[in-house]
Amino acid sequence: MFKKPLLVFIIGLALSAGCSQDLAEVNKQTVRQMIAAINERDFEALDRLVAADVHRYSAATPGVTVENLEQFKAYLRQDLAAVPDASQEIKHLLGEDDLVAVHARYRGTQKGHFGPFPPTDKPLDIPFIAVLRLEQGKIAEMWVEWDNLNALTQLGHSPR
Repeated sequence: MFKKPLLVFIIGLALSAGCSQDLAEVNKQTVRQMIAAINERDFEALDRLVAADVHRYSAATPGVTVENLEQFKAYLRQDLAAVPDASQEIKHLLGEDDLVAVHARYRGTQKGHFGPFPPTDKPLDIPFIAVLRLEQGKIAEMWVEWDNLNALTQLGHSPR
């Protein structure tokens, strides 16, 4: 027969593992909702999904600073000006504790300027990866990367 302290310890471990799993599932759902809001151009929904002081990091967009929600929305609007039909499709979503990893596809047609690159009216289909950290139910940090050479080649901005 189990002694009471051992039983309490085992139940505590089971509950904490369940809570961690539940937190990961809730966080994955928040990330799904954020991507859906971006795809639907529902920037007001981002207010409940993304922290006011969100930080976004990406070597793929040098010179772009995102240190709050308004800068994140401005970045998204700039991206949509270049690729008005942009959409993101989640391929894989993994969660652990406060982190969610995403493997997804970004698709669209370049109709506007991409930084210094003029519109080409060519389609773009690139994979990207992101790791997002959530805090108090909102996305607080994101690290996003993709292959710029692949993107620029598809758009005709880089020789094959």
